[in-house]
Amino acid sequence: MIEAWLLEFSKGIGRFFLHPLFYYFVGYCVLLGYFRVKRERRSFHIRVEDGFYDLRSLLPGGWLAGLLISVLTIAVGVVIPFGSIVLIALVTLLLSLPINTRLLSPAYILGVSFFGIILLSNLSVENKYITRLLDDMGNTSLVSIAILLGALLLAEGLLILKKGHIGTSPDLLKSKRGLPVGAHISQRLWLAPVFLLMPGEALTTHYEWWPVFTVSGQAYSLILVPFGIGFYHKVKSMLPTKSIPVVGKRVILLSIIVTGLAVVSIWFPVAAIIAACFALAGRELIYLKHYFMDESKPSIFSQRNQGLLVLGIIPQSPAEKMQIKIGETISKVNGIQVKTVQEFYMALQKNRALCKLDVLDINGEVRYVQRALYEGEHHELGILFVNEGKRWKHKAV
Repeated sequence: MIEAWLLEFSKGIGRFFLHPLFYYFVGYCVLLGYFRVKRERRSFHIRVEDGFYDLRSLLPGGWLAGLLISVLTIAVGVVIPFGSIVLIALVTLLLSLPINTRLLSPAYILGVSFFGIILLSNLSVENKYITRLLDDMGNTSLVSIAILLGALLLAEGLLILKKGHIGTSPDLLKSKRGLPVGAHISQRLWLAPVFLLMPGEALTTHYEWWPVFTVSGQAYSLILVPFGIGFYHKVKSMLPTKSIPVVGKRVILLSIIVTGLAVVSIWFPVAAIIAACFALAGRELIYLKHYFMDESKPSIFSQRNQGLLVLGIIPQSPAEKMQIKIGETISKVNGIQVKTVQEFYMALQKNRALCKLDVLDINGEVRYVQRALYEGEHHELGILFVNEGKRWKHKAV
């Protein structure tokens, strides 16, 4: 019995590397990095993170989420036939085409797949391979899909809460008054590999209660499915460290409601449909609420009469080593007051060996930092500001 499970776990991991979505997500992250670097160079003539940062962010966090969800799916016996797994992969590919990670939220992927299973399972075609896939969809437990939807939505909320604000990308926009303002973009794709049961021959059950969501007495196989969890958030009216965790908490609350409805659907199947509708509508409302709230307020990343607001920090730069943070204001450089990038640069030239800064933090308190400068380091300490004279491609409302 144990040997059969261990063997099937190893086969399930092997099937993971045969799944085309795994390689698609790798290429997708490389593409995200390319477009991000291109945008940052257009705005600041320098990139913040290298082009493979998005790829390096693909696996951490998502693996743990996938492991925890796998414990749930195997413990309760969530069975997803092969045809439905194929449909979920196709929906993922379609929603990824606009190159907008917001559409790769589990709410959209599994929500659309949920109703796709209902619609396609009633189709009749002559091709025997497609017929087999459609039969699989007809044999899919919608309760299983709803449970999986709630679990992945919870993982999305936790990932947004803990990791969504890390490594955000600065951007420059044009305000209504034609002045340059800053914003921060968080665009993430996390990979959550989840073990699912599917009808097969390797594993048999002798328990009437397991799997919970299918007929007992069948045989099953294990497959490790790569689920993508996407997130996109642009913010200009708040610091990303303040705004993004709020989104995460709201997604977590939505996931609790969806999961609760999914559990109720064990006894009242119609609740599974309500859960899928709630996930789709709720996730979109969360996005729209934050979008319109942010657009209705002015950017905090704008030029000021006194000092220079820090819009971004280049990793491994002198500014990062001096622990300067996004949202802080540089008021003096080497004892000289500055309010433009040119004045900042000229003040740095007063002392090429040592840099002293007066920094106003986000709480309004002044602190003093200094550091020796070395040849070859970034000439502006690796700090990104809101520049004047910017050639615009985006406009802020």
